Amino acid sequence: MDKIELLSPAGNLEKLKIAINYGADAVYGGTSTFSLRIRSGKEFDMESFAEGIEYAHERGKKVYVTINGFPFNSQLKLYEKHIAKMAELNPDALIISSPGVVKMAHKIAPDIPIHLSTQANVMNAMDAAVYYDMGVKRIIAAREISLKDCEAIKKELPDLELEIFIHGSMCFAYSGRCLISALQTGRVPNRGSCANDCRFPYEIYAHNPESGTTFRLEEESEIGTYIMNAKDMNMADHIAEIIGSGVIDSLKIEGRTKSPYYVGIVTRAYRNAIDDYYAGVFDKERYQKELHTTQNRGFTDAYLISRPFERSDTQSKGFTIQEGTHQVAALVSEEGITWKCKDKTCVGDILEIVLPIGAVLEEVDNEYGTIWMGEDGKWWMKIKKIESIKGKKFECIHSGDLNDIITPAKLPPYTILRRGIKEARIKKGLDEAPHAYQRREEKKDKN
Repeated sequence: MDKIELLSPAGNLEKLKIAINYGADAVYGGTSTFSLRIRSGKEFDMESFAEGIEYAHERGKKVYVTINGFPFNSQLKLYEKHIAKMAELNPDALIISSPGVVKMAHKIAPDIPIHLSTQANVMNAMDAAVYYDMGVKRIIAAREISLKDCEAIKKELPDLELEIFIHGSMCFAYSGRCLISALQTGRVPNRGSCANDCRFPYEIYAHNPESGTTFRLEEESEIGTYIMNAKDMNMADHIAEIIGSGVIDSLKIEGRTKSPYYVGIVTRAYRNAIDDYYAGVFDKERYQKELHTTQNRGFTDAYLISRPFERSDTQSKGFTIQEGTHQVAALVSEEGITWKCKDKTCVGDILEIVLPIGAVLEEVDNEYGTIWMGEDGKWWMKIKKIESIKGKKFECIHSGDLNDIITPAKLPPYTILRRGIKEARIKKGLDEAPHAYQRREEKKDKN
């Protein structure tokens, strides 16, 4: 069996490039037309998506196009035109949900493989066989599937590729089959415009129709009211088990609407996990430490290993999302000679350098800053001078400032600069620095 594929989200051209530089074998994305991620799809037009496919192919990587919405009758001709346009870009596969669109794609683009979207909810060998007979090359299994069921499908259909989710948002409903958003806001999840209503806090009331009296039910303290908020999937602990099963062809990371930092860090963590498994040096604590640097809703290993009825810890009822252990401060450009601010950064700041897969650095000390490897084996940068490529100078620069700031040395494309979340919160004024707190307490004692 070939080495398992790592598949990462490409919400726009920059994220596509970051995913590839941080270790993805393939990426998935598309324009907003008929994709289940309209918000991210709007960041791609046909020209930029074509550029992304060319970028990936030049580096021996693949691009899978999302055409996984469910069409209205009035949209069928539009689907035909869109598939034809996408076929001209020479993608490596089309991701489709609807059986009718599968048939349509075979007719319009017979040479492009078809991957069946998770929205089709394939959970068994019988349903998998139906799509396989229709010419589907790969099935993206529902998030609710078990590894045992994957093994059963592969036993019946050994030539059918299986792709599973290993990280990212989980849906309150069954693999996206939800109508809450459509009911409350008119935004239809299965046509790409989910409003994430399950992530909101809710209040519960009891109403007596005879008296017309309504009572608000009080929630137990610290239990929370995010009653439909699913934790995020995190399967890093089980990568060895998944690969060792021999039945999975591709490991998929969710997140086309997530940040560039998320795409880079999560892709790199699973790249390392996969490579370490094959090298016989698997270390799950190493990967988890990195994954926990990202924002999350709490983590769960979901249902691949354990059945749903065996689980009681898959919901985050007390909060919608929490900060990770780190905050991205800056992202280095593709050229490697400038960085853009993502979080308040000042002269004198020391930032951790997170490198793309395979990148190397040399120590540097000049007027713009110092780069060195610490005793912890990590690379660090101290900022001595914040100057834009146009000559504008800053003592501090804030998130949203679009000036390109000169790096102390040429860095690998899309290098990430980050700091711990506690330091980030202090810089934003959300928390007090330890010494400031101590001075305030000492002043109170004197008074």
